[in-house]
Amino acid sequence: MLEPASHRRLLIVDPCDDCHRLLPGLRSVGWEVRSCTLDAALQQPCDVGLVRLQASHLRHPEAVKDLIKRSNTEWIAVLSAEELRLQNVGDFVCEWFFDFHTLPFDVSRVQVTLGRAFGMARLRGKGAVQVNEPAHELLGESRPLRELRKLLGKLAPTESPVLIRGESGTGKELVARTLHRQSQRHDMPFIAINCGAIPEHLIQSELFGHEKGAFTGAHQRKVGRIEAANGGTLFLDEIGDLPLELQANLLRFLQEKHIERVGGNQPIAVDVRVLAATHVDLEKAIGQGRFREDLYYRLNVLQVVTAPLRDRHGDLSMLASHFSQFYSQETGRRPRSFSEGALAAMGRHDWPGNVRELANRVRRGLVLAEGRQIEAQDLGLQALPEQDQPLGTLEDYKHRAERQALCDVLNRHSDNLSIAAKVLGVSRPTFYRLLHKHQIR
Repeated sequence: MLEPASHRRLLIVDPCDDCHRLLPGLRSVGWEVRSCTLDAALQQPCDVGLVRLQASHLRHPEAVKDLIKRSNTEWIAVLSAEELRLQNVGDFVCEWFFDFHTLPFDVSRVQVTLGRAFGMARLRGKGAVQVNEPAHELLGESRPLRELRKLLGKLAPTESPVLIRGESGTGKELVARTLHRQSQRHDMPFIAINCGAIPEHLIQSELFGHEKGAFTGAHQRKVGRIEAANGGTLFLDEIGDLPLELQANLLRFLQEKHIERVGGNQPIAVDVRVLAATHVDLEKAIGQGRFREDLYYRLNVLQVVTAPLRDRHGDLSMLASHFSQFYSQETGRRPRSFSEGALAAMGRHDWPGNVRELANRVRRGLVLAEGRQIEAQDLGLQALPEQDQPLGTLEDYKHRAERQALCDVLNRHSDNLSIAAKVLGVSRPTFYRLLHKHQIR
């Protein structure tokens, strides 16, 4: 049984006469068909798209790539035999399109391809991550993420310092930015400084600023990071790496709410909320004499702990899909989904680098992937040998076998669906029902 027409929307971009001749047959099997120019395509919602790909599109492919990247559906290219022989057209079509057809159309094959594209578009839509508001940057629906968002909603309106703790790569700066964005200071500066990334002889000047002539090379006055954050939020990342001498200066600022620039003697009042983050055990550092206990208690008024990725069960595939979308812009490649083997390999991996590691592996996978999906080896992860793959239930086997039979018979008889149904020993209505069941049609 066909789905309602409103659920099977086809958009034909820059249609030709052959495309228009397809319309009656497509509408008769349940497609709602519209057509438009390439410039207007993004304003037309659709489930599957058909592009009459011409030489002009191939000479300037950026507009076509932009359409495909931003529409979150599957696209099929239509070319003449002459255009198919143009240089690099094969690589372009294979990279960006679900499938292609050459003119004149084989109507039966077009209908099957559109059905398969529709099924794939639905799967793509289910895995898509829509991030429309900055407040949704902390992606995930696992229990640790839900609890973290709830806690940040309570802490953000306060003026108290917050100490953010967690392993490297778990999003501590993202937590700090969320606290700032949800606070009363959201319209004022957010200034971040990594205490472990600045040379020790420069960090005092970076934090507190300096006056002209304060030291060799100080040719003009410099406003420090603390002063630059006045009215807003100061985020001190890797606070555990701050030298002891600077810890004393920071403690004095937290107590007195004013600073003095290096080489100056004039107190400067500064109003900031201080957020700090660390991945080291500060209590242990205090015991070893590497961190001041009085500074620890000044910073650790409120505390947030970020969960490692291995404890965020259920967030992995959502985050991977998000990074695939995000880094496709940078790599110039189409966002790719992940094969079952890749998802299984990600599930087995311990993620010592947490979300940062996942982002980097997906970025690598987008560059290296040669097929339509990112495989485990593209991510630099070990795939399970076939004999070690989970067996699944008897129902799983039946489902896979039924789908494989449909795919095999369509590969051989896509030009005649009546013969395909006879080969499988089923009626034509049953054959269509099976195609729909397995989202091949």
